[in-house]
Amino acid sequence: MDAIATGVVGSSTLAQSPELWARELLASADGLVGYGLVFVLAAIPLVEILVVIPLGIGLGFQPVGVAVAAFLGNVLPIYGIIVAHERIEEYLQQRRESEPSSRRQRAKRLWDKYGLPGLAIASPVSTGVHLAAIFALGVGSPRRSTAVWMTASIAVWTVALTSGSILALETVQSLL
Repeated sequence: MDAIATGVVGSSTLAQSPELWARELLASADGLVGYGLVFVLAAIPLVEILVVIPLGIGLGFQPVGVAVAAFLGNVLPIYGIIVAHERIEEYLQQRRESEPSSRRQRAKRLWDKYGLPGLAIASPVSTGVHLAAIFALGVGSPRRSTAVWMTASIAVWTVALTSGSILALETVQSLL
């Protein structure tokens, strides 16, 4: 916790590497504060569950606690996006560049090829779940379908990442 209080974990680290920033932040916390940080970090688009689950487990947090906190932290913003999608879409329309971003282009390719299920399943590793939800709603996916597919995708990825992180940690520990 001292690193947070003294400002060692700062925005310059975030600008250099979201993963390093998240690691420093998690390493400086323990107990419920640590799981609270897992929750918050999982809600941040550049960090999400792909980074926070392996980090939390690797730093010695309980895997089930990490999985639950990361899942909730990643899925709750999706529900917020679904509720507020009309306002978000209006805002994005005003800011939209003439040339779509590379993340938006990836989302469009996934959508064209696989629809909502494919976009939802691939989103944690391709576009991020937040952008995928915004995109799906923006092209007319029903709110309920978007919520179901995004939740299912985050649940599957949470289980896979938690299991993979536990296995990797056990493998490394057995080699030492």
